[in-house]
Amino acid sequence: MAGLTRSANFIMSDLEFSENKKQKYWSQEEALINIQKYCAFQERCHKDVRYKLIEHCIYGDLLEEIISDLISNNFLNEERFARAFTRGKFRMKQWGKNKIKAELKFRDVSPYCINESMKEIEDVDYINTLQLLIVKKDKTVSFKNKYDRLKKLSDFAVSKGYEYELINRVIHELEDE
Repeated sequence: MAGLTRSANFIMSDLEFSENKKQKYWSQEEALINIQKYCAFQERCHKDVRYKLIEHCIYGDLLEEIISDLISNNFLNEERFARAFTRGKFRMKQWGKNKIKAELKFRDVSPYCINESMKEIEDVDYINTLQLLIVKKDKTVSFKNKYDRLKKLSDFAVSKGYEYELINRVIHELEDE
């Protein structure tokens, strides 16, 4: 089987394999075009773009030049990324503000952009989402007593990134109903 490469569930020739193999090194023109496509596909933070360029052996002044070009051509915008990220994680995964802020900090988003992105979450929607999460969890988990119930529900909501004071208020409001 000389000249053939075995991969997962199929066999391909060495030529086909090398053509399908991901290209590791990008020229300056390839880097700019590919990273523009990468940024156009979805909002990206600066850290993701920087890592993608480094992954393809783009370093130093060329890396900084490409990033500044992306910013000037509006392919890369940290505040727009933070706002989109916040909206998405809140609406799709029902994350709380604490978890969203932590993830944005991990992605090296500036404190100003993080604070601006938090304005995307309306207070009424935030409380309603927390109430729905707690009611749903309350129906699916068994409890030994009321203290166990309070602990399990609050631990769940804290793990989703909600503030402890708000969680206690919502749980006590639901108990009173």
